[in-house]
Amino acid sequence: MVIKVFLASSSGSTAIKKKQQDVVGFLEALKVEYTQLDIACNEENRMWMRQNVPEDKKPSNGIPLPPQIFNEESYCGDYETFFDAKEDNSVYAFLGLPPPPGSKEAVQADKAGLIVENGTHGEEAEPEATPEESTKEVPEAEQNGDAHEEEEAAEDEEVAEEGAEGDEEEEAGDDEGHAGEEEEQEEEDLQSEEEEELRQLEEEDEAEVQEEEEEEDLEETQEEEAE
Repeated sequence: MVIKVFLASSSGSTAIKKKQQDVVGFLEALKVEYTQLDIACNEENRMWMRQNVPEDKKPSNGIPLPPQIFNEESYCGDYETFFDAKEDNSVYAFLGLPPPPGSKEAVQADKAGLIVENGTHGEEAEPEATPEESTKEVPEAEQNGDAHEEEEAAEDEEVAEEGAEGDEEEEAGDDEGHAGEEEEQEEEDLQSEEEEELRQLEEEDEAEVQEEEEEEDLEETQEEEAE
């Protein structure tokens, strides 16, 4: 299986260049074999990338930006999903590759397999009370008093936790709102830069074709004059 990373070698966007370098550098650090495919200098690579990125993974304008990552013909994801997998120590799963023995991802996979197999969450079972412990007599008044105090303490803890959760949710909502606006702005900037690069490439192609036609016409004129 070959990992394919679609890049734009002549991108004018520093953000795109940084993302491309992050992906390539991390793959090299993991010693994962991969192939770089340039979409700036190769029209076939650019068209193949656009056609094989799933529709639900494309931005609103329908033009996916590099870097885009594939395992052979299977789509893995873009930079954002790669970064999330990197943070979760699940890059090999993201790439569709088996993790090497001894790696963090392999250890996590082994633990997950044990948890599913045993039907537990890694918690040790509490020892059952012996008949002697269960039959110990405790004064009824003391039992009721302790139970009442425990209930009051539990209620106070619940109220405090609910208040803290409410504050955290409110702060998280504000942070997500700001982060969403920044991501939308960055995506719009990247898309504009990509569209500008595509227009420049098309203009260069047209100029080359026109120059070739002029040279052919000049050669034909010279041949006719020579005859």
